[in-house]
Amino acid sequence: MHLSHYLDGDAPIRCCVIGSGGFGRSFILHARHLAAVEARVVIDLDPALAAKALVDAGIESARIRHCRTPAEASRAWDRGDWIVGDRLEAVIDLPLDVVIEATGHPEAGARHAALVLEAGHHVALVTKEVDSVVGPGLAAMARKRGCVISPVDGDQPALAIGLVSWAETVGLEILAAGKSSEYDFVFDPSTETLASNGKRIDVRGFGERWELPAGLDSEGHRQWGTDRARLAGALPQHAVPDLCEMAIVANATGVMPDRPSLHYPIARLGEIADLFVPTADGGLLTRTPALEVFHCLRRPDEFSLAGGVFVVVRGHDRASWQMLAEKGHLVGRRGDSAMLPLPRHLLGLEAATTLLEMVRCGVPSSVGQPRPHVDLIAVAGTNLSEGTTLTAHGHHHSIDHVSSALVPASPLGDDAPLPYYLAANRVLMRPVRAGEPIRLRDVAIDDSSSLWKLRQDQDALFFADAMTSTHATIEPPRIEAPR
Repeated sequence: MHLSHYLDGDAPIRCCVIGSGGFGRSFILHARHLAAVEARVVIDLDPALAAKALVDAGIESARIRHCRTPAEASRAWDRGDWIVGDRLEAVIDLPLDVVIEATGHPEAGARHAALVLEAGHHVALVTKEVDSVVGPGLAAMARKRGCVISPVDGDQPALAIGLVSWAETVGLEILAAGKSSEYDFVFDPSTETLASNGKRIDVRGFGERWELPAGLDSEGHRQWGTDRARLAGALPQHAVPDLCEMAIVANATGVMPDRPSLHYPIARLGEIADLFVPTADGGLLTRTPALEVFHCLRRPDEFSLAGGVFVVVRGHDRASWQMLAEKGHLVGRRGDSAMLPLPRHLLGLEAATTLLEMVRCGVPSSVGQPRPHVDLIAVAGTNLSEGTTLTAHGHHHSIDHVSSALVPASPLGDDAPLPYYLAANRVLMRPVRAGEPIRLRDVAIDDSSSLWKLRQDQDALFFADAMTSTHATIEPPRIEAPR
């Protein structure tokens, strides 16, 4: 479709960016090339980083004002200056159209999203950590206030949701949907090494597992994947952010994972249409449609999915799909399934479509009201002792020795498994054995937590009947600690 038919308008939309890290910075710099977007306000715990992002975007430092109060921000706005600061409250009353929450911090992101909606602005929720815990509740809050909150084009959840919507609209039967992991597995046959995210390991014998044999049944495909995973065992093969993003897709589309930690194969692009099909057809899936993630295996000279998204669809007319296979489409060996990829996620470089959808059309790059179909829960990867602080750190806010799983969503009673990012930075009040979920009763959460308050509101909205019942809660399975 030609997007200008739907998204064109006269005045530029007025944006505030919270967080000038990777996503935020890429958007700030790119916005200078967009006539439809004006991004004059940047909030960061370190205002100097916010100012640097604007300078890098070509703004003269003399035009950048560090505003600490609403009055200072209002004067700077009226002068046409660019504004930086470390407190959202200083700029929340400006005539903004949309606020981009890109801190990546679960607690801060939850507080910011609620404040922005209460002020009557739209929210582009880049911080997927928040979305995975309270996204449906925030969407309900937004609707009540006549606002929109949305995941953002440029990140995989919105792109995957859009691809699923497209496939459904054109009448394709979806067998699987998901994404490739953030970093490819690049095999160099000349040295028999495998590289991923800056780490290179010796994988002697991997070449013998390079070409997937024809005619394998479900168990054969599973064993082939197990062998590859074993040879690549020195590389991480399970990332919490991947499951976090799939939780958002599940809550928007209703498509569920096949198993709590996903199948996560190391696979070449041409293999996906054979792997992500039902076991009866020789694939890995015990349910369809299913959400999945795979590690994109390729040689250095081969095409990368670039952390992009995909659907696997069933082809009902073999002649049509044979014709498409001849044109280079990724059709499975049986001839009745195909992988349709979207090989990109461009961070802030493509966020404008979401912002324009929200402001000019009043709709998100998702469904209007996602529902809590799954929870991304925290699972002990090793035996954790009482008093352990579940410190989240790094770019992905991961917790050492704590893995994750996707399970059916449930209200948070004492015995309920705790959402991963609600567990972050809490102290364990009792030991938790390896493979067991961390439960609400296992941690101390004080009432100052914005994320906790929002989750209580979400549970009351979507699980009112379950919360009044004194009977069984959803019991997650014991999770084998991933590699």
